Amino acid sequence: MRYEAPESVQGAVALLAAANGDARVLAGGTDLLVQMRADVVEPELIVDIKRIRETRAVTQENGGWRIGAAVTGAELKEHAPLKQAWPGVVEAANLIGSTQVQGRATLGGNLCNGSPAADSVPALIAAGAVAKLAGPHGQRDLPVEDVMLGPRTLALRPGEFVVSFLLPPRPPRSADAYLRFIPRTEMDIAVVGAGVSIAVDGAGTITAARVSLGAVAPRVLLVAEAAQAIIGSRLDDAAQERLAAAARAACRPIDDKRGTTEFRVDVAGVLARRAALIAMDRARTR
Repeated sequence: MRYEAPESVQGAVALLAAANGDARVLAGGTDLLVQMRADVVEPELIVDIKRIRETRAVTQENGGWRIGAAVTGAELKEHAPLKQAWPGVVEAANLIGSTQVQGRATLGGNLCNGSPAADSVPALIAAGAVAKLAGPHGQRDLPVEDVMLGPRTLALRPGEFVVSFLLPPRPPRSADAYLRFIPRTEMDIAVVGAGVSIAVDGAGTITAARVSLGAVAPRVLLVAEAAQAIIGSRLDDAAQERLAAAARAACRPIDDKRGTTEFRVDVAGVLARRAALIAMDRARTR
């Protein structure tokens, strides 16, 4: 196995593009190193991207926020302006593992591990985040909801890696939230996750919304029908039920030891409703 730690995006791309065997990107390593120790993967090349400036920065850009793919959850938690603008994204990042894991785990790694149960991905999708990808043919932007195609399957082309994420400008009276259900009180994988972002007008009517669900399908879902169910409402009881019904209808979960199909479908509706209420309360006070 060969380990490389380039200091530029171009250097990382060159290494990945020239790799003959299995090449893996190392951001935080909380998934990759575990998989290597369990002999799940045996890469011939590891490209550590933490020395690349663009992957380690959190900056404002055109009214929004750009987050490097190798920025850790612990660093996001300490970034007060970002936490104020996108509390749901930061909350989701800080549900990944223990305090020690959060000191290493990254948004880029959480997405590119390709797990439908990844905590940060529904929050990023609800936020309308766009991933910046770099590869042999240059850079391109891809909405986060289009990055994951299925379990361990990504839309990245050969030699590409995620450099950063762009969160859009936050309009007045808007906010987001993320909730998950886990069997234990902490440090577990989501049985269901729900991210919701909402904008309201001066009268408290929802003018825009995005709803995303995790762990209920082969990939994290953007549920447009759930968003449409509450736009134009003040999230009254009827709108909440429409939202929950649309969330349940979108689910295509599996049965496993952590939750049955029926349980996951039911919880998806509950969490979507609760996350929307939290986002709504936050939006009204901004």
